[in-house]
Amino acid sequence: MVQYKAGSRRTGATRRIYQSLLEQIQAGVYGVGDALPSSRLLAEELGVSRTTVTAAFDQLISEGYVWVQQGRKASVASAGRPSQIAPADRSAMATRQLSAYATRAMALPSNSTAGRPPLKFDFRYGDVASADFPKAPWRKAMNTAFLMHRDRLGYDGPAGSRSLREALQGYVWRSRGISCDLDQIIIVNGSQQALDLCARVLVNPGDRVVVEDPCYAMAKNVMLAVGANTIAVPCGAHGMDTTKLPEAGDIAVAYVTPSHQFPLGGVLPAAHRQALMGWAASANAYVIEDDYDSEYRYDVGPIPPLYLSGQGRVIYVGTVSKTLSPTLRLGYIVLPHPLVDAFIDCKRIADRHTSTFEQEALAALIETGAYERHVRRMRRLNAERRAVFLASMTRAFADDIEIVGTTAGLHVVVWFGTICSREEERFAETARNHDIGIYPVTRLFSSPFDERAGYIFGYASMSVDQLAKGVEKLHRAYLDLGSKTAHPRVPGATTGSFR
Repeated sequence: MVQYKAGSRRTGATRRIYQSLLEQIQAGVYGVGDALPSSRLLAEELGVSRTTVTAAFDQLISEGYVWVQQGRKASVASAGRPSQIAPADRSAMATRQLSAYATRAMALPSNSTAGRPPLKFDFRYGDVASADFPKAPWRKAMNTAFLMHRDRLGYDGPAGSRSLREALQGYVWRSRGISCDLDQIIIVNGSQQALDLCARVLVNPGDRVVVEDPCYAMAKNVMLAVGANTIAVPCGAHGMDTTKLPEAGDIAVAYVTPSHQFPLGGVLPAAHRQALMGWAASANAYVIEDDYDSEYRYDVGPIPPLYLSGQGRVIYVGTVSKTLSPTLRLGYIVLPHPLVDAFIDCKRIADRHTSTFEQEALAALIETGAYERHVRRMRRLNAERRAVFLASMTRAFADDIEIVGTTAGLHVVVWFGTICSREEERFAETARNHDIGIYPVTRLFSSPFDERAGYIFGYASMSVDQLAKGVEKLHRAYLDLGSKTAHPRVPGATTGSFR
């Protein structure tokens, strides 16, 4: 065992290095079998002699935490006992440091399944199939971005790459009929950052914000986190019921998904769009239009965005998460002119700018036409997936279900006429025990909507064979649940159809 001599500067450095490595081993930063940094590298990083680091390693080796083998880096042999820091002390320290924003954010329900063990048949909405990603075109576009001549590597402007904004300016006109100036477009890290910027720019603690009911949870949460008072307006088969909007007054913003209401799938009719915009004008409020999956329409023609009739009050939010991948974190906002400077300044403070290389790659995809060819291919593939899923569900469950929101997007909502809403979580857990992921819809409601259990089914992440087998296995889970609980039909349930 290494003997430390009091007063020795090198010995003090050795002990600090030893203690730091030990705490990291015990905390699991380095797991059993993991290689530790080389003594040479650590010495260079810490600005000490290699002898000082080697002495710390020798101490860890002698205590059985680390072992060495000729020609290899030192590795963790045992995690030992974790270092003890009083939990009460940690809690008190964290509580004193938390802001009101953090406290509100931590109190919000997450409903996230990230980090859970993967399921064989997962109907989670928002996922897309890995096999669908255009690997070769994207690799080519990324290589082009990396090899592009640059005099220096530095921070980009917060609004985003000019080439991508120019490409998107043409794309939103071709695909959505939106005509805008280049400076109205800001590139963001996915639609979630767009919503966060909207909240930071337009909402103060205590402000009233209109949201849909049911509502995309992460949109509602971003408003609650900044201290807004949300007013939930009910949605049905035709989207938001604009007759239930609050009286025009002190309203900051309204969040809507007019082209494909999330999650129920309704399309806001023209008369309701006019009513919404008239209300926004009288309330002096901006409207956030989340156009999250407009590329996927099957049984109906394209729905014009609310932005076109927005009278300069609509903030249009787009994303490539459903067409390329949610892992890319690329989205964009089309802003009314008066908001541009404020959004740019807040974006600069938030993260300087979105990753430039990915922006340049997406710009190249759009400019060459590869992106729109990919979108058309995805539309065909997902139309096929949708058809197989609907046919499989109807065949398996017949009159026990009603499926809504089938004409567009990458998900549907399925209502089960023989399972009451109180059993919703239980059926989801039963399905999980069968290696199937299904996700209750009532989590997204502010107030009770239906006595039946309902679930959001995403179908874009599986092959048609997986979808058919997943539905078959889900039916077995359904029968398993029924064998344990009597399931009379929920009164008033309309079943045996999809729309």
